[in-house]
Amino acid sequence: MKSFDLIVPVRDMTVGATQRLTIENVSLGAVLAMVMFIRRNLAIALICFTCLLNLLVPSAYAADLSPAPESAKAYIIAPNNGDTVKSPFVVQFGLSGMGIAPAGVDRPNTGHHHLLVDVDELPSLTEPLQGSKQVLHYGAGQTETELSLTPGDHTLQLVLGNYSHIPHDKPVLSEKITVTVE
Repeated sequence: MKSFDLIVPVRDMTVGATQRLTIENVSLGAVLAMVMFIRRNLAIALICFTCLLNLLVPSAYAADLSPAPESAKAYIIAPNNGDTVKSPFVVQFGLSGMGIAPAGVDRPNTGHHHLLVDVDELPSLTEPLQGSKQVLHYGAGQTETELSLTPGDHTLQLVLGNYSHIPHDKPVLSEKITVTVE
């Protein structure tokens, strides 16, 4: 065991600024493993920090609402309301008055689909839609999906989300339909 002095860059306004970090009573292998762990997981840590920050500051979402034209309509092309289907089955999404863009792409009058499955009460329409078994997210701009549901009656409804998964200021929702799975 020995002491190691690490020279690490400091992110400030001074080009080439560094800071000396002394680590005592550890092996060289442990120090190298720690450095590699930090480098590999920096991106994951930043993503986790961003997600945590988003959870702690929900009021900021209100400023992120995108406008939607009054004429915008989401609808389910297939299956039809009242249809009986065999699982798995295809659900086709329709949209008029707006365009489709993947999540993360901020273009006026666009969004991407979220499919609500067996949702009795709409989620908040002023915050990002959280993906789950009941809130299915199609952020790549998909316009159809294949669903596998258990036998029985199920409800389906579309919600269009903007580039950051938040429904528009005038939410673009389809009618809720019911299908029976054999």
